[in-house]
Amino acid sequence: MGEVTELLARLTRGDEGARSELYTRLYDELNMLARSQLARSGPITLDASELVHESWLKVAPGGQLGARERQQFFAFAASVMRSVIVDHVRRRDAEKRGGGAAAVTLSTSLPEEVPPVDSVLQLDEALRELARVDERCHRVVEMRYFAGLNHEQIADVLGISEPTVKRDWRRARAFLFDFLSS
Repeated sequence: MGEVTELLARLTRGDEGARSELYTRLYDELNMLARSQLARSGPITLDASELVHESWLKVAPGGQLGARERQQFFAFAASVMRSVIVDHVRRRDAEKRGGGAAAVTLSTSLPEEVPPVDSVLQLDEALRELARVDERCHRVVEMRYFAGLNHEQIADVLGISEPTVKRDWRRARAFLFDFLSS
């Protein structure tokens, strides 16, 4: 049994010392995961350390992680980080003057470019719809895209074959492309 898996087991059994050990042991990896998430999210005011800290508060309250292994923990942590980013973007947008209304220019010429869309919120909406349609494909996307797990690791966490993970990944990508293109 790996060190992280043992710490997760100790935490599940109620060992409060395991919480700080786990945090210390995984902080660098969680920070890398956070930087990766933020790089995909576009310009937002969260930094990686803030994302790690805010996510940790949601991931480890009361020892109820629900993860038995390292890959499961990182898949869950990636999902929590995504929700923290989405919540941050929603709060930011709600605070903007105009309540999210489109900016109006006084120019009479047509714009040369399509205005940028808030990809974090669009991606969240697409992932929520994917979860509604196919929960397993949704989990594959979260583990692959957000947690950085490979097909073999995802298959292990979900208890399915690697070819099934590959099919789910292709199906999920097609669904997301269609959803985001419409």
